[in-house]
Amino acid sequence: MDSTVIEIEHLKKSFGTKRVLNDINLQVKKGENLTILGKSGSGKSVLIKCLVGLLEADKGKIGILDKNIIDIDENELNELRKRIGFLFQSGALYDSLTVRENLEFPLRNSPAKSENELNTLVLEALQNVDLKEAIDKMPSELSGGMRKRVGLARSLILKPEIMFYDEPTTGLDPITSKEISRLILDVQKKYNTTSIIITHDVECARITSNRIVVMDGGVFIAEGTFKELARSENKNVKAFFE
Repeated sequence: MDSTVIEIEHLKKSFGTKRVLNDINLQVKKGENLTILGKSGSGKSVLIKCLVGLLEADKGKIGILDKNIIDIDENELNELRKRIGFLFQSGALYDSLTVRENLEFPLRNSPAKSENELNTLVLEALQNVDLKEAIDKMPSELSGGMRKRVGLARSLILKPEIMFYDEPTTGLDPITSKEISRLILDVQKKYNTTSIIITHDVECARITSNRIVVMDGGVFIAEGTFKELARSENKNVKAFFE
């Protein structure tokens, strides 16, 4: 974990007169799991959308894999996105497609593969999340936790260098939340991915994180390991850990 693959400098984003991101600075090293912990409305979801180019920042630099995404054109951004995986809160599966077809979808836009190659990649991705038996099910037949795991499998099928997780345990029971958190950790160990995990779930942060930054009011108010932050005297940080 020595090279920096994500570098954010003086990032600002407002909606009208409301400042949502206020001079954000952050570096993430290769192979690191960094969690951004914050309550709803703290700015963390806006930050992740800026990082993948879904929202345009007002000022600053967003360096990802040696590209400043604020300066690159749409074609370069699309090429960069192929090296990034994104797990949405809902899993974001296509409801009209089976699990197999959902996982094949991103592969259809990559260099041509035979049906055998497609099948091998899909089975490998589902095995990584312990869901091979669900390959021909429809999303409507899956529980919330299973949908999240299929969404993760689809994100990983192109072997991304970076993963962004947006509230990966939201809406899940405590046992399933721990399963998803441990899967995030397994992904880091198996693929050496660099990950940013957006959450308000302290247990998810504890399981997955090498480092945590706490966000409040569009700024980072604390940074450290889980144990370091659990001892913080900052009242807004303590509120998460009490």
